[in-house]
Amino acid sequence: MLQELIALYDRDLNALRKEIELYSSDSHVWQVAEGINNPGGNVFLHLMGNLNTFFGAVYANTGYVRDRPLEFTARDIPRKTLIQMLDEIHPIVLQVLRDFPADKLGDIYPIRIFDEDKTNGYIFIHLETHLAYHLGQINYHRRLLNS
Repeated sequence: MLQELIALYDRDLNALRKEIELYSSDSHVWQVAEGINNPGGNVFLHLMGNLNTFFGAVYANTGYVRDRPLEFTARDIPRKTLIQMLDEIHPIVLQVLRDFPADKLGDIYPIRIFDEDKTNGYIFIHLETHLAYHLGQINYHRRLLNS
C-alpha cells in the first residue's frame, strides 16, 4: 500500500503545482468567485497546513506549528511563494511514506483526529483523499476564473 500511496501523493502534488501555475494571474488565485467561499489560494494554504502538520510535524519532526485560521484569511501571496511552499512539503511527504515501516500501518496514529484513534494507514489514505478533494476544488476555481 505504501508504494501506491507514494504514487498517488506524487501525482496529486504535481497536479496541485500545475493548477497554481495555470492561474492566469496571482490575483486570480485569491479572487472570490460567486457561490464559492474560499478562493484557490486559501484552499491551497489549507492543504499546506494539513500536510505540514500531519506529515511534517508528526513524522518528519519539522517543528511546523499550524495556524489554521490564517489558512482561510491570508491573501495576496504570490504564486511563486505558494509553489515554494509546495516544493518544501512535497519531498517530505514522499520521504515519510518511503521510510514508513509497512508493519506500522495498522498502529494508531500518534495524535487523535476527529476525537478518535485512527490507524496510520487510515490517516495516510484520508490525507490523500483530502488532497484530491481540494485539488478538484482548486481546479474548478481556476477554470471558472480563467474562462
